[in-house]
Amino acid sequence: MGIVPLERALQLAADVDLDLVEVAPMARPPVCKLMDFGKFKYESALKAREARRNQQQTVIKEMKLRPKIDPHDYETKKGHVVRFLKAGDKVKVTIMFRGREQSRPELGFRLLRKLSEEISELGFVESSPKQDGRNMIMVLAPHRNVKAAATERREKSEDGTGGEGEPVAELPEPVTADQA
Repeated sequence: MGIVPLERALQLAADVDLDLVEVAPMARPPVCKLMDFGKFKYESALKAREARRNQQQTVIKEMKLRPKIDPHDYETKKGHVVRFLKAGDKVKVTIMFRGREQSRPELGFRLLRKLSEEISELGFVESSPKQDGRNMIMVLAPHRNVKAAATERREKSEDGTGGEGEPVAELPEPVTADQA
């Protein structure tokens, strides 16, 4: 319609039984449209909800270790870290020092370096090890491709489909001759 005085725009809106909605208040002159305001609010709420859904929520899992950890315990904790990284989550690894262990922070650095080298194909060190009072903290983050694959797996499991749009069905185990 072009630039129209406010009174004329309000009269046009009243004639066609619609609302005069200001869609760009910062523009010079401000941009207004003739539309149903309820419908406009509903559509803008849908857009906002869709934008929130597409945001990525970062989850930080924490794994606590001690400097003198047993090799088997270390492998178990490393397995948990690997599982978290495969799921696309960040991992905060904390080494807790007690008593005289506080005078040997190199034990913690060595343990964290060993862990970061062993999981290097799944993730990378987002923040390097730093001493924080009695604790030493390092944050590991998954590589981009691991994160994308984990997100894709989560979406498929929420859909209940196997990726092709077909429902997932479990097949019975085949029976062999010696089982029959």
